[in-house]
Amino acid sequence: MSVADVVGRAQYGRVTTAASSPAGAPSVLGLAPVIPVVVLDDAADAVPLARALVAGGLPAIEVTLRTAAAPDAIRAIADAVPEAVVGAGTVLAPEHVDTAVAAGARFLVSPGWSPRLLTAMRQSGVPFLPGVSTASEVVTLLDEGVTEMKFFPAEAAGGTAYLKSLASPLPRARFCPTGGIGLASAPAYLALPNVGCVGGTWMLPADALRAKDWGRVERLAREAASLR
Repeated sequence: MSVADVVGRAQYGRVTTAASSPAGAPSVLGLAPVIPVVVLDDAADAVPLARALVAGGLPAIEVTLRTAAAPDAIRAIADAVPEAVVGAGTVLAPEHVDTAVAAGARFLVSPGWSPRLLTAMRQSGVPFLPGVSTASEVVTLLDEGVTEMKFFPAEAAGGTAYLKSLASPLPRARFCPTGGIGLASAPAYLALPNVGCVGGTWMLPADALRAKDWGRVERLAREAASLR
């Protein structure tokens, strides 16, 4: 199943193409209003967690490369949960790009970027969101032809007020804010014209993951998926 098929089934109707995607590829920002940001210590939890998120209406899943289990978790989701669009987060180096794509990641997210990393992400063949937190970084990426970005750390870097101030002078830039966002604050971000989706962890409470309470994860995912 392609990314476009997943988006079509989810019926979010927000798919666009962008300079941060390979030619003709759907935009990461159009997959869902919320992208869960997943940290897994045990790859065995990847498939039931992904199934719970998809059942709750969140098909795009960012598995961060913060643990040794991450590549195996990405591979397991890619192999066993075709309804999911699994991506890799905390991509910090070209080696991470290679590892993530080889494991089956279908999009890439970084908290920041360098020219070397940007080149590797471009050459990966999958959509990507390089991270920014200042207007200068946004302008530099626009100059590189990249229009879709991760805004991180969102709350610490100025939140909705900062993003709103960028909309008029930098109308081509669109963002996935991540960092400190929760259920209560997400709607204010999603209401901004330059925000396509938000990233968050609130639908993945630590106690639910420890207890493997996938039903609770599904309920929280459904609540998040209803945001617009």
